[in-house]
Amino acid sequence: MPASLNPRLNKPQARFLALPHKYRALVSGFGVGKTWGGSAGLCQHAWEQPKVNAGYFAPTYAQIRDIFYPTIEEVAHDWGLRTSVHESNKEVDLFDGKRYRTTILCRSMEKPGEIVGFKIGHALIDELDVMKAAKAELAWRKIIARMRYKVDGLKNGVDVTTTPEGFKFVYKQFVKAVRDNPATANLYGLIQASTYENAKNLPADYISSLLASYPPQLIAAYIRGLFTNLTSGSIYPNFDRKLNHTGERIRDNEPLHVGMDFNVLNMTAAVSVIRDDLPLTLEELTKVRDTPAMAKLLKERYKDKGHQVTIYPDASGGNTSSKNASESDLSILKQAGFTISVNPANPAVKDRINAVDAMTLNAEGARRWKVNTDACPILTEAQEQQAWGPNGEPDKSTGHDHPNDAIGYFLVKRYPIVKRIAQVTHLRM
Repeated sequence: MPASLNPRLNKPQARFLALPHKYRALVSGFGVGKTWGGSAGLCQHAWEQPKVNAGYFAPTYAQIRDIFYPTIEEVAHDWGLRTSVHESNKEVDLFDGKRYRTTILCRSMEKPGEIVGFKIGHALIDELDVMKAAKAELAWRKIIARMRYKVDGLKNGVDVTTTPEGFKFVYKQFVKAVRDNPATANLYGLIQASTYENAKNLPADYISSLLASYPPQLIAAYIRGLFTNLTSGSIYPNFDRKLNHTGERIRDNEPLHVGMDFNVLNMTAAVSVIRDDLPLTLEELTKVRDTPAMAKLLKERYKDKGHQVTIYPDASGGNTSSKNASESDLSILKQAGFTISVNPANPAVKDRINAVDAMTLNAEGARRWKVNTDACPILTEAQEQQAWGPNGEPDKSTGHDHPNDAIGYFLVKRYPIVKRIAQVTHLRM
């Protein structure tokens, strides 16, 4: 690398790149610049090992397109390099002026078994812990098997950049495995960083808005960058039937927002209103036989009495139903005159749960979602009692998932937790 170059790195990024280990991990809260730091490692590799291909691995191709391509272009420029992105081939070429340096092969980890047939000398795995632990482990093993260049001075190293998503693969590989086998400590290096460490380069309201959006137990992970248990005990530990209670009732002609979960002989709806931009869940419909019966109930109780009704359903209701192969649940609701608000696919379970939990109680102590617990006893019980199953997924054996899913479809649609992406200004070291 030319001595005149002085790439921009914040302190966590600089500590990460200074690690001498073959396998390096940067685990941090939002806004620290993980992908930037990992991309800097790719550029460093291009200068130190020309014509030795590298790899970038992300959970989905969408992340490669939306995050990595623009980031590597900016980082490469900062390192005195030029990029040529080939989206059709999922490759990025790096040049020093007109001189070719290396190619970065970009691959999704959605199907780890397909990470075959090429070799690389350096890899960046981005957001590895977003994936389920078993799939992350398989992807890791497939990727390290690609590290097959035999070049003097080359480590065939792998960088991992991720937010901590509980005690998942990165914790097991970089913390627990090293603790259990200290002889591997010279192979695995870990930097953990807090969003506060990069606060001066973030918008003034960045951290405060995260604190307002996230429930307390996620702050340790998503701001402080700590490994913390996100999947034990109650799924909704912050719900309190007294503190989240409201005695409000539905008013005449008030617009209604109905979260709906489809189940044969057990359809469930949570009926909410929005006042002062905040949700109040004031009635529930449970154990309804099927979609036509639910549509009839909603029409008689609400629509025919002057309420505008918007339904936030399970997106799978767009598929053909067992009760009528030619008619979907969503089409039945539309034909009944209801407004449907739904995405093409259901949100990730974690996103839905986090949205409900953050509205129940955020890190600033605000309870922004209230429930008439007298009028909604089934939903109240479900919030109090649904637990995580042994596989790390919500337990569906008790039936508590139905009302929780119903309210979750509404809250995640209207009050989603969005990971704020900031344009980070990096300080020169």
